[in-house]
Parts: sequence; structure tokens; C-alpha cells
Amino acid sequence: MKKTTLIIFLLVSSTLLAQTTRKYSNEFMNIGVDAASFGMANAVVASTGDVNSGYWNPAGLLKLEDKQLSLMHASYFANIANYDYAAFAMPLDDKSAVGLSIIRFGVDDILNTTQLIDDQGNIDFNRISLFSTADYGVTFSYARHLPLDGLKLGVNAKVIRRIIGDFASSWGFGLDAAIQFESKKKWMFGLMVRDITTTFNAWSIDEDEFATIQGAVEGQNQELPETTEITIPKVQFGMAKEFDLHSDFSLMAEADLNFRFAETNDIISSSFTSITPALGIEAGYVDLVYVRAGVGNFQNITQLDGSDSIGFQPNIGVGFEYKGIKVDYALTDIGDQSAALYSNVFSLTLDWSLFR
Repeated sequence: MKKTTLIIFLLVSSTLLAQTTRKYSNEFMNIGVDAASFGMANAVVASTGDVNSGYWNPAGLLKLEDKQLSLMHASYFANIANYDYAAFAMPLDDKSAVGLSIIRFGVDDILNTTQLIDDQGNIDFNRISLFSTADYGVTFSYARHLPLDGLKLGVNAKVIRRIIGDFASSWGFGLDAAIQFESKKKWMFGLMVRDITTTFNAWSIDEDEFATIQGAVEGQNQELPETTEITIPKVQFGMAKEFDLHSDFSLMAEADLNFRFAETNDIISSSFTSITPALGIEAGYVDLVYVRAGVGNFQNITQLDGSDSIGFQPNIGVGFEYKGIKVDYALTDIGDQSAALYSNVFSLTLDWSLFR
């Protein structure tokens, strides 16, 4: 009972910390989308060019030739948390394109045991209820060709909705900006700036519900937390190249650098910014079968004995594409190369050419 009550309290209080201490809010929006991208360790900001570009780099939407729909599902932490994504995109004309995507990351059917003991001190299991905590992100994307040949611009407008049962909820708003450039020698470059203006979340707390968990840790956390938080900008820069092989085979590789403007455990870190690289490769056969591998999220890790080591996140994946139907799978460690739980990610992409 105490454990469940404490979990509820931590969900509310840790999410609603003061703006000055919350540098990593809305982290669910940084997980990524599309199993093909996961298989390449999310190193796709320069090469992305389908419906999922609305997330990775909206400028890539200009590579669309028809309408596309994408769906994805993943389970995290031994199926405790579910991560779902849906997106639709289409070209408007030969110079612009638009997209819409929805992300949900949630933990459902959490036991609420705060009322397990009645006023007489008796345990009553009928007083146990269930609640869910869920984060939603809705993104509207727009892309347009710029006058310079090969240069494309994309922007995102995001609406964030976060709900913790009946205890608290919030609304947030933010903007992303991105560019892509492809040289005449087929080198591809991409730059994505997430939360370029910072993303603000305003929380609303049900004081009556919050009062039921204020005593989870006796004598601590007795005051309501602050109700405003921000998400600081993040930058992803990538360079990619598709190599010419035998007519039946294709090979594409990309290297990215991910910047966060805070001191973290990233392999390169300072008080101004932290940087971690990501590398991905995709091999294809007759535009039908794809095999992918990637490595990223390089972190400095302090071991229990005080020694330091470098951790990283490995990823592998496969994909199949036929007449406008694309099915992808990725296997990825949620943290690093340790014995942590691995996650299976599946995604489906449909091109409207299938119906023509």
C-alpha cells in the first residue's frame, strides 16, 4: 500500500517541479517514432523523406509524392508503458507539404490505494480504484521549398496534453524549425531544432485529490508544487549519403550529432551544451527488403566501484516494402548495451499509390 501511494505522489510532485529545476519536461516527445528510424538509432534527420518526417525533420515532407499514413506501437518496461503514434501527410503542390501526427505515452490501470484504509483503520479492498497517467503530443507540420536549389524549410506547431489521473493535468505549446539540403553529389544534410522558442506547460492541480496523497511521506512535500515548467531547445544535425552499388542493392548511411543546452552525462558535456553522436546504416535489396543497424546515446557512466565507462544504445531492425505497403520492425535497448529490458517496435506505413 505504501509503495503504491508513494508512486502516485512521485508521479504528481516530480512532474510539477518548479520551472527553474525542470530542464527535461515532455521527454516522451524525444523518444522517436517509426521502427525504421529506431533501427538506425534515430540517425535520420538528414535522410528522412516520408510521412514520419513530420517528427524527425518536417522539411523532409517535401519528398512525398502522394498521401501517406503511418502507425506505430511499442511497449516499454515489460509492457507496463505503451507508446503509440499515428501520422498523416500529403503534398499540397510542387512546393509545399503538410502533416499531422499524434503521440501517446501512457501507463494505464495504476492501483490507487490512498483510500485503502477507512476512517476506522480497517482495510477495505473495495476502496481501491484505478487511474491512468498519459502524455499526448499533437504536431502540425508544414514544409516548403526555398529559392536556393536543394534547400527546404519545415516548421512544427505542437500541442502537449499531460494527464495524471484526477490529480493533475497540463497544456503545453511549442514550435520546431528545421531545414534539409541535398547537394548535386547526393550528399544530404539536415538540421532540426526542437522547442526552438522553449515549450511551456501550465499545470492544473486538483487540490482535493492532491490532499489525499500529501501524507505519502510523513512530514515531507506538504505544499503544492509549482504549476509551470519549460522544455529547453534541442538540436539535431545530420549528414547522410546513399551509395551506388549493384543495381539490386542499395546502401545508405547517416551520422548525427545531438545537442542539449544543459550539462548532462552525454559523452561530450559542458555547462553550455552536451553532445552525443548517433550512427545508422540501412542496406536494401531490390527496394523490397531492408536491414538496419545503429548505435547512439553515448553516455558517461559512473560504476558502483567509482570507475567510469562509456555506455551506448544499440539498435537493429528489418523492413519490407511492397506496392505502397511498408512494414518495419526494430529491437532496441531502452537504455544502453547493458542487460536492461529490450523493446520491440513495430510500424506500418501506407502510401496512397496503393489504392490507385
